[in-house]
Amino acid sequence: MPTIKFINADGSEIEAEGEVGSSVMLAAINNGVDGIVAECGGSCACATCHCYIDDAWTAVAGEPNDMEKSMIECALEPNDNSRLACQITITDAMDGMVVNVPEAQY
Repeated sequence: MPTIKFINADGSEIEAEGEVGSSVMLAAINNGVDGIVAECGGSCACATCHCYIDDAWTAVAGEPNDMEKSMIECALEPNDNSRLACQITITDAMDGMVVNVPEAQY
Protein backbone atom coordinates (compact mmCIF):
# COMPACT_ATOMS: atom_id res chain seq x y z
CA MET A 1 0.00 0.00 0.00
CA PRO A 2 1.27 3.49 -0.80
CA THR A 3 2.24 5.67 2.14
CA ILE A 4 1.06 9.28 2.17
CA LYS A 5 2.64 11.85 4.46
CA PHE A 6 0.18 14.31 5.97
CA ILE A 7 1.73 17.46 7.43
CA ASN A 8 -0.49 19.29 9.89
CA ALA A 9 -0.50 23.09 10.18
CA ASP A 10 1.55 22.79 13.40
CA GLY A 11 4.27 20.88 11.51
CA SER A 12 3.51 17.48 12.97
CA GLU A 13 3.45 14.60 10.51
CA ILE A 14 1.41 11.45 10.12
CA GLU A 15 2.41 8.75 7.66
CA ALA A 16 -0.67 6.91 6.49
CA GLU A 17 -1.02 3.84 4.34
CA GLY A 18 -3.76 4.09 1.78
CA GLU A 19 -5.34 1.36 -0.26
CA VAL A 20 -4.95 1.71 -4.03
CA GLY A 21 -8.32 2.70 -5.48
CA SER A 22 -9.57 4.35 -2.30
CA SER A 23 -9.35 8.08 -1.58
CA VAL A 24 -6.74 10.19 0.15
CA MET A 25 -9.59 11.26 2.46
CA LEU A 26 -10.13 7.67 3.62
CA ALA A 27 -6.41 7.24 4.24
CA ALA A 28 -6.51 10.36 6.42
CA ILE A 29 -9.62 9.32 8.35
CA ASN A 30 -8.44 5.73 8.85
CA ASN A 31 -5.11 6.95 10.20
CA GLY A 32 -6.30 9.68 12.57
CA VAL A 33 -5.46 12.83 10.63
CA ASP A 34 -7.55 15.28 12.66
CA GLY A 35 -7.45 18.16 10.15
CA ILE A 36 -9.37 16.20 7.51
CA VAL A 37 -12.94 16.47 8.79
CA ALA A 38 -14.84 14.99 5.82
CA GLU A 39 -18.32 15.96 7.01
CA CYS A 40 -20.02 14.79 3.80
CA GLY A 41 -18.29 11.41 3.84
CA GLY A 42 -16.55 11.89 0.53
CA SER A 43 -19.34 13.03 -1.77
CA CYS A 44 -17.67 16.32 -2.81
CA ALA A 45 -20.35 18.35 -1.07
CA CYS A 46 -18.65 20.22 1.78
CA ALA A 47 -14.92 21.00 1.25
CA THR A 48 -14.03 19.86 4.80
CA CYS A 49 -11.40 17.52 3.41
CA HIS A 50 -9.60 20.44 1.76
CA CYS A 51 -5.85 19.94 1.59
CA TYR A 52 -2.80 21.24 -0.23
CA ILE A 53 -0.83 18.86 -2.41
CA ASP A 54 2.91 19.43 -2.19
CA ASP A 55 4.17 21.06 -5.40
CA ALA A 56 6.31 18.02 -6.24
CA TRP A 57 3.18 15.82 -6.25
CA THR A 58 0.54 17.93 -8.02
CA ALA A 59 0.98 16.18 -11.36
CA VAL A 60 0.63 12.77 -9.69
CA ALA A 61 -2.52 13.85 -7.84
CA GLY A 62 -4.01 15.25 -11.05
CA GLU A 63 -6.27 18.18 -11.69
CA PRO A 64 -9.63 18.75 -9.98
CA ASN A 65 -12.74 18.39 -12.12
CA ASP A 66 -15.27 21.24 -12.40
CA MET A 67 -17.40 20.05 -9.48
CA GLU A 68 -14.38 19.82 -7.20
CA LYS A 69 -13.18 23.25 -8.33
CA SER A 70 -16.50 24.79 -7.34
CA MET A 71 -16.31 23.17 -3.89
CA ILE A 72 -12.71 24.29 -3.38
CA GLU A 73 -13.98 27.86 -3.73
CA CYS A 74 -15.93 27.22 -0.49
CA ALA A 75 -12.79 26.20 1.42
CA LEU A 76 -10.83 28.53 3.65
CA GLU A 77 -7.71 29.90 1.97
CA PRO A 78 -7.69 27.88 -1.26
CA ASN A 79 -4.66 28.16 -3.51
CA ASP A 80 -3.31 26.68 -6.74
CA ASN A 81 -2.46 23.32 -5.16
CA SER A 82 -5.73 22.94 -3.25
CA ARG A 83 -7.61 19.68 -3.65
CA LEU A 84 -10.39 17.85 -1.88
CA ALA A 85 -8.91 14.67 -0.44
CA CYS A 86 -12.14 12.78 -1.19
CA GLN A 87 -11.60 13.35 -4.91
CA ILE A 88 -8.05 12.01 -5.13
CA THR A 89 -7.93 8.30 -5.90
CA ILE A 90 -4.82 6.62 -4.51
CA THR A 91 -2.48 4.97 -7.00
CA ASP A 92 0.84 3.17 -6.56
CA ALA A 93 2.54 6.29 -7.96
CA MET A 94 1.45 8.20 -4.83
CA ASP A 95 3.79 6.31 -2.50
CA GLY A 96 5.54 9.07 -0.54
CA MET A 97 3.14 11.83 -1.60
CA VAL A 98 3.09 14.84 0.73
CA VAL A 99 -0.25 16.41 1.64
CA ASN A 100 -0.44 19.54 3.75
CA VAL A 101 -3.46 19.92 6.02
CA PRO A 102 -4.87 23.44 6.45
CA GLU A 103 -5.05 25.07 9.87
CA ALA A 104 -8.87 25.02 9.76
CA GLN A 105 -11.63 23.59 7.62
CA TYR A 106 -14.45 25.95 8.60
